[in-house]
Amino acid sequence: MAELTYREAIARGIAQEMRRDGNVLFLGEDVAAAGGVFKGTTGLLDEFGPVRVRDTPISEQAILGAAMGAAMTGLRPIAEIMFSDFFAVCWDIVVNEIAKSRYMTNGQVSFPLVIRAGNGGGLRFGAQHSQSVENWAMAVPGLKVVVPSTPADVIGLMAAAVRDPDPVLFLEEKALYPTKGEVPDGEVVDTLGRARVLRSGAHATLVALGNMVPRATAAAEQLGAGGIDCTVIDVRSLVPLDTHTILAEVARTGRMFTVEENPRLCGWGAELVSIVVEESFFDLDGAPVRITTPHIPLPAADALEDLAIPSVERIVTTVEKAMNQ
Repeated sequence: MAELTYREAIARGIAQEMRRDGNVLFLGEDVAAAGGVFKGTTGLLDEFGPVRVRDTPISEQAILGAAMGAAMTGLRPIAEIMFSDFFAVCWDIVVNEIAKSRYMTNGQVSFPLVIRAGNGGGLRFGAQHSQSVENWAMAVPGLKVVVPSTPADVIGLMAAAVRDPDPVLFLEEKALYPTKGEVPDGEVVDTLGRARVLRSGAHATLVALGNMVPRATAAAEQLGAGGIDCTVIDVRSLVPLDTHTILAEVARTGRMFTVEENPRLCGWGAELVSIVVEESFFDLDGAPVRITTPHIPLPAADALEDLAIPSVERIVTTVEKAMNQ
């Protein structure tokens, strides 16, 4: 068992799959010699060389066009889009080509590729470099979407994503890059579409994703000290979505709170609420509650950004208010 940072786990996860399968290659802007702008791919060029680890021009369209072509020929590319915000300049390739071409060719062409991107706020990068875009992606048929919250999940879910026959958007939480966690020795392989129950409680279920997972866990500890015993679920995968685990836990506690680093309108939590109300309405003891960012561009100013993103304190206050009504 080793302790790794989230960013170290990225390099280990990619290297694990490149050692296992010679068809796996890695490309992106400054990912080779520089080791990535967030230093998440350090050492890959030294081990695998410039044929399999390739620096690209500053062109998201070129990166994903090359990755799509490589996947069509039988390779398994991992492509990096530096900030998830930059999907905005290459979204046509993702949505209208990568996501749809297997369907439109009746399965004659497959696209086993992974697109990595640094996602989310909290680092004072401003509105154009701090968005959480998982809501964009989960609305597109043909894409799988995963968001790991721990170093072990980074490696395990990366393995699952690389080995999957469909395109996977692998969104890494920038605010979690320096965080540490234990990772098992040897090969680590997980499964897409499985949520994880991190804490079991009797009174309410907190459902969180990415950077909101450690905040929801910390909030649950505080709430427990005050007599409100909370389950915490790490969603991990939005597409496929583990509705079985979520519905079972919400039915057991009778209350659900989603914790989302997304603008409130049309967030992934809204989809979960609709599923829970449709499938488990009579198991609920109160209305589901969404804890989100406001529907605003994320501020760069420290105090304003901290106010916009759900904090441990806001989670605790919101749950206490709802549970005591």
